[in-house]
Amino acid sequence: MFIKSTVPKEIAQEIKDHIGDHAALISVAENTAVEIPELIDALNKDQTKFIGGIFPKIIHNEKINDEGIVVNTLKNVERLEVIQNISSGNFEVPRITFKENTPYSLVTYVDGLTSNISNFLNKLYEKYGMHTDYFGGGAGSLTLQQKPCVFSNEGFFQDAAVICIMEMKSSIGVKHGWEKLSGPMIVTKADANVIKEINWKNAFDVYKEIVEPDSNQSFTDDNFFDIAKGYPFGIVKTDCECIIRDPLMVDEEGNLVCVGEVEENTMLNLMKGYNASLIDAAKSAALESISKTDKPEKAIIIDCISRILFLEDEFQIELNEIIKVLREKHENISISGALTLGEISSYGEGYLEFYNKTCVVGLFN
Repeated sequence: MFIKSTVPKEIAQEIKDHIGDHAALISVAENTAVEIPELIDALNKDQTKFIGGIFPKIIHNEKINDEGIVVNTLKNVERLEVIQNISSGNFEVPRITFKENTPYSLVTYVDGLTSNISNFLNKLYEKYGMHTDYFGGGAGSLTLQQKPCVFSNEGFFQDAAVICIMEMKSSIGVKHGWEKLSGPMIVTKADANVIKEINWKNAFDVYKEIVEPDSNQSFTDDNFFDIAKGYPFGIVKTDCECIIRDPLMVDEEGNLVCVGEVEENTMLNLMKGYNASLIDAAKSAALESISKTDKPEKAIIIDCISRILFLEDEFQIELNEIIKVLREKHENISISGALTLGEISSYGEGYLEFYNKTCVVGLFN
């Protein structure tokens, strides 16, 4: 469901009418003129259970929206949780008793601009393992200024994640389409999401030595992201696609600040983007998700905001290809989503990853 209203009481009523006695997954485009604390109060007065996040843009069917709210119904909810202080690592993941031979799905929105996200996901996986599939994204503003961006019945938070665990079957496709330009290289010094040295040299020096000749552009004080959006890193994995890490900025010491952690001794490739390969990858993610399920009720697309910044007008082609694949198999399926600051998904046999610049398509029964 797509909501245009910015009046909290009206929004809360529309959500209640839509979800009934179930819970709501609420995705808000960051330019929407709604006061989230007032919306939380209105939803709580209606005794509506919910989790939500604020994102640069949201998706409803074929449209990409800078304003508005998308709502998905979450059925058979076992647990709603808020986990705070993610950057400190000082948090606990609650225990859940999973039924045997029962499919579960965990949906989470996390502050995409906080640090320690990979550690948070590791703790989720350590506690829940392969009892559940995992799906979600990084919330936050395209300004890259950290502020409250996830919310639930308990309030409005930054440096936090909101979680919903449901008895619900899901199938997930994950692809990025970025191609190797150079590497592998080794991260010889890093701190959380900051790469300080590559191959024992200053990280930015190594980066620009490769990127400037290939792009025929030179880095200046104010154009880093304009160039870097086409040249992410890929964490080398065996027998699967690299895990992409998006360099957002270079700091005063020449360190590269990324979305998501990069550990020391990690092997990296430097990647390059081509419109056709990214669009084909998104289509493949949709096909992969469809291959794992028969009768899904809804599709949720979690696609990285930096893909639209790279593809620009051709991002609409990417979205159209995803929707075409979904509609050919499931004509009446509900389709929505968000453009995120990082993507969260199970991978392969269930392992959980935090991605950048990646398309994740989730189908839910």
